Amino acid sequence: MFEFIQGKIAHVTSESVTIENQGIGYLIYCPNPFSFQPIGQELIIYTYHYVREDAIHLYGFKTREERSLFKHLLSVSGIGPKGALAILATGEPQRVMQAIEDEDEKFLVKFPGIGKKTARQIILDLKGKLQGAFTEYSLFSEPASAQEDTGLEEASQALQALGYSEREIKKIMPRLENQDLTPEQYVKAALKLMLKN
Repeated sequence: MFEFIQGKIAHVTSESVTIENQGIGYLIYCPNPFSFQPIGQELIIYTYHYVREDAIHLYGFKTREERSLFKHLLSVSGIGPKGALAILATGEPQRVMQAIEDEDEKFLVKFPGIGKKTARQIILDLKGKLQGAFTEYSLFSEPASAQEDTGLEEASQALQALGYSEREIKKIMPRLENQDLTPEQYVKAALKLMLKN
């Protein structure tokens, strides 16, 4: 298993980033790929090597703690990598952990693919097991970049990749217009609005 990959960002999509290291491009699925921009930036991404009989994928995170929460979520029956990424994409893992500790099913069912039964299972399996999982969590601040329309479009694609429907996305997009944000900031703002509804 790889602990981390250090390299330059070669490509960003709504589901993944490609990190170039020594002439090899590693395709890594992430909770919010746009948080790793700009292209060409040197970084370290903490990885989780996921192997099934029909798939081998690398998942990447900004911190070891975020990766740890991802692994804990995968241990829950009914949660796969896509569901775990959708939960982590909010950029607020402490809030997710608090919801688990407080048995806040209403918060957990706001994520795509998480119903009441799965929310109860998350609480049952993880309550009390996440203490100390996060020593530090930081998001890198980035300068404002692409035009607003491009940022909104990228955010919309990222939300669709996380499992949100086009109807859900269109419902919140008017509240994000006329803001000068990076794609990462649009995604975070959109996820916060989704969780409030």
